[in-house]
Amino acid sequence: MSTSLSFAELSARQRVAHLLDAGSFAEILGPAQRVVSPHLALLGVPYAFDDGVVIGSGMLQGQPVLIAAQEGEFMGGGVGEVHGAKLVGLFRRALQTRPAAVLVLAESGGVRLHEANAGLIAVSEVMRALLDVRAAGIPVVMLIGGANGCFGGMGLIARCADHVVMSDQARMSMSGPEVIESSHGVEEFDSRDRALVWRTTGGKHRFLMGDCDQLVEDDVQEFRAAAITLLGQSRALTLEGLLEEHRVLTQRLNTVGDCADAVDIWQRLGVAHPEQVADMEAEQLRALAASGANAHTTEAL
Repeated sequence: MSTSLSFAELSARQRVAHLLDAGSFAEILGPAQRVVSPHLALLGVPYAFDDGVVIGSGMLQGQPVLIAAQEGEFMGGGVGEVHGAKLVGLFRRALQTRPAAVLVLAESGGVRLHEANAGLIAVSEVMRALLDVRAAGIPVVMLIGGANGCFGGMGLIARCADHVVMSDQARMSMSGPEVIESSHGVEEFDSRDRALVWRTTGGKHRFLMGDCDQLVEDDVQEFRAAAITLLGQSRALTLEGLLEEHRVLTQRLNTVGDCADAVDIWQRLGVAHPEQVADMEAEQLRALAASGANAHTTEAL
């Protein structure tokens, strides 16, 4: 009998409970403390007593970690003032306690529109706090597999982390499909075309492009196993590294900037049968990258 448990179908607290060592999670600022958004009630909008994000500490394979999990069922995991402040506080705690990693189970459509500038400021504060943690040599790991994807400000935050782990059903991008369609028209990007959305922003594409370090199945135990391998694995945060990232992104734009579809990019990457990528399992994609049929890196572009 299969023991697979869908990461996407779990709530934020369920994901934390299944990811960490059993019974080790201690929540910080839980619902009972009722730290709520100061804006939503004024607007007559429902609010949540944890403001849509669970934070705390626990153990992973016997090593101490700090962890945050966004709840996609509350306003799509949108980042507001309190939501962002909880994430910032967690990163600042990491500087004091120096865990083996800070894990962020990201599921967010981006900034919570109801809180406008407060949400935008929160995103910038989270990015700064995350980079402070990285500069201290503490790895930050993004685990992305929720049904709402990881878009907007959280997409930017995710790419600031040391490592990104995605499931083959996950999505990550700076702008969500509906945002692109609204700003550039349906001819540019049809948000109702689910196949187009997944092959453009999905985990398989991000893995092949090198934006995602590990691709896993939609299984919470696969996420746990991936997170364990990344404990203590920080990446140096240097000016040289940033310049190299810019060089790679420039090379990517010059090489595939004229492609009209992700399939065209996969073909240019050297994937033998790019039209089959969308139907591949995560294990098949990993094998494809390991075989060198494509380089699983933008260096190949």
